[in-house]
Amino acid sequence: MTSYIIKVNRTRGFLTTCLFGIILINCKNGERTYEDSLPKITLETSLKEDIKRTISFLDSLMAGKQEDRIKYYKLARARFKKMEPVFAFVDGENYKFLNQPNILKVEEEDATDIKVKSPYGFQVLEEQLFGETTTKNLGKNIELIKNRLQLIAVNIQLNIKNHHLIWLLRDEIVRIALTGITGGDSPVLEQSLEEAKIAYSEMERLLNIYGENFKDQTLLGAWADEFARTKKILTTDFETFDRYFFIKNHTHRQLELLVKTQKDWDVEFPFEMAFKNDMTSLFSEDTFNLSFFSDSNDEVSFFSEKVALGKRLFNDGNLSRSKSISCASCHQEDKAFTDGLKRFEGQTRNTPTMRYAALQKGFFYDGRAGSLEGQIISVINNENEFHSDLKTVMEAVESDSSHVDGFNALYGKVNDRAIRNAMASYVRSLSTFNSKFDRNINGLENTLTQNEINGFNLFNGKAKCATCHFAPVFNGTVPPNYKESELEAIGVPNDTLEGARVSDDLGRYHLFNVEERKHFFKTPTVRNASKTAPYMHNGVYGTLEEVMTFYNDGGGVGLGIELEHQTLPTDSLDLNAQEIQDIIGFLKTLEDEVRP
Repeated sequence: MTSYIIKVNRTRGFLTTCLFGIILINCKNGERTYEDSLPKITLETSLKEDIKRTISFLDSLMAGKQEDRIKYYKLARARFKKMEPVFAFVDGENYKFLNQPNILKVEEEDATDIKVKSPYGFQVLEEQLFGETTTKNLGKNIELIKNRLQLIAVNIQLNIKNHHLIWLLRDEIVRIALTGITGGDSPVLEQSLEEAKIAYSEMERLLNIYGENFKDQTLLGAWADEFARTKKILTTDFETFDRYFFIKNHTHRQLELLVKTQKDWDVEFPFEMAFKNDMTSLFSEDTFNLSFFSDSNDEVSFFSEKVALGKRLFNDGNLSRSKSISCASCHQEDKAFTDGLKRFEGQTRNTPTMRYAALQKGFFYDGRAGSLEGQIISVINNENEFHSDLKTVMEAVESDSSHVDGFNALYGKVNDRAIRNAMASYVRSLSTFNSKFDRNINGLENTLTQNEINGFNLFNGKAKCATCHFAPVFNGTVPPNYKESELEAIGVPNDTLEGARVSDDLGRYHLFNVEERKHFFKTPTVRNASKTAPYMHNGVYGTLEEVMTFYNDGGGVGLGIELEHQTLPTDSLDLNAQEIQDIIGFLKTLEDEVRP
């Protein structure tokens, strides 16, 4: 189940104007190169034709009889998926509008600019036609989809350079692996595998359009072979599909081919986005560009030295007013940087893990901080934590010569920004991707049991876990762009488990008092879950078995709790006892090896 979207930056204008200079015309002195002409004309023409055909199928859907609706919906949806690789890249905001989940959307710019919007788009349409959602707004939804598509067709102009093509291909490969094959955007029909085949056919067409770029034509042939094998393996049943095998042997193979292609084309990238430009695995320390998730632009320089300095600060109780509490008081390394308690003394919420905390766009359970550095300020100021301020912390640092020497060498001097950056750098180093699962999916060892593999496949398929906990981090930060961290209302019960009563903590609601945000909490990582009990924001569940039973029964609503905006499916997942144990077995493989 996909959650509400926190929209961090307001979109200026109805149509996204430009992404890295993609949507514009660029011809110097009237000269047109191969890269500027044939691909541009071909892609722009085909995209507009796909939009036209999609609109036509939607018209037929509205005019047709009930028995014809599934036919025309699938045809419209197939055209939309054919557009996806290019369209999602060049106009991400409109793509999200047309493919948003059937959940009330809340945009929180600040306390004076809050919008609550009903969802529209293809996922909503699928549930209106084939699910339990009312069809009273069916016509309005279709008209909104059509109007948005028509406006896009009028305004869009493409000039996709070689590095843009590499980026959009990588985005689509990752999108399919991490959200597509989970069934995330085909909530009723579960057409995800068939739709993935459509997207792969379009990627193959795109590479052929740019075929003259290949100096090594055998590389283009390798792509053709890989596309053929991929589409063949996707021709299977949704529930029995082996997602582990697919990612290990196809997604990663495609990422390797992409790196070979960019080298063959001599592609130069102007910068890196969430993924490193040369990444070949989704499950590696070399997958993500940490600077993308940071407020700082200099994460690479002296990173290991900053990590060492930050670790000393993380464990230094002198930074707190009492001189007795450090970050490590609550975030203990042997417990995956949690504390094993329902709630630490003086706290109202369970202590979350610091592992993989860097790879998200929202911090604290309610997402109120936008960066690690910002979170650190809140901890310092909290009267139940450091109960201090930045000035006092800086004075404590300056009183320790070993700290001062480190700051002088790395930052030039001690200042509050440097202190926060050093501590944040240490937290950023805790995304190690060295668990048993990571080692196996990267082919470094072959030790996963069949039950553990089944657990991964269930997590990413039938159990719907991965529609909120997205691999590879298994948290709520949405791939492939990683611009937003989702929050969910799942109906966590009060920590006494007495009666059908939701937790008293209103979560995100406390920020802006938006009624539709009551009981919403950030989706955390489930990596190292074997070490981070008790679970949920209030520590209500002590075992993974209890957590799985809660989800399997339909969350809070399944317990009899009335929760109007629950984002978790309210019906049972119908997981049997063995399937639940397989999922728990998989979760245990996500326990990181602790480095000395």
